[in-house]
Amino acid sequence: MNIHEILSSLLQIIIPLGILNVWFIRRGRATAYRGGNASSLKDEFTAYGLPVVAFYVIGVLKLSAAAMLLLGFLLPALILPGAALMSALMLGALLMHAKVGDTPKRYVPAALMLGMSVFLLF
Repeated sequence: MNIHEILSSLLQIIIPLGILNVWFIRRGRATAYRGGNASSLKDEFTAYGLPVVAFYVIGVLKLSAAAMLLLGFLLPALILPGAALMSALMLGALLMHAKVGDTPKRYVPAALMLGMSVFLLF
């Protein structure tokens, strides 16, 4: 195994764990990275001016991408679509932070997830 393969394998674990943390463990908590003045994940979508249904659609998409990355250990063909979907979602997250004028600190998690996801594409 070369360094790229090792790092890719680690990212296939780190990215889904991050998503699971945000969507299940920290969903109802205020964090220093929430967009706008949101105190929960659902409030963050409201702060971005998105309809409530967007919270559920994005949640399903992010959890699906995370699952694809984990399942990629068994079915490697799932890694690229999972990474591509996650990249698109994280790009959208960055755009939402920009939309509400968040400080650069609030962009950090989405930017890191985007960078890690893009790495898996190459």
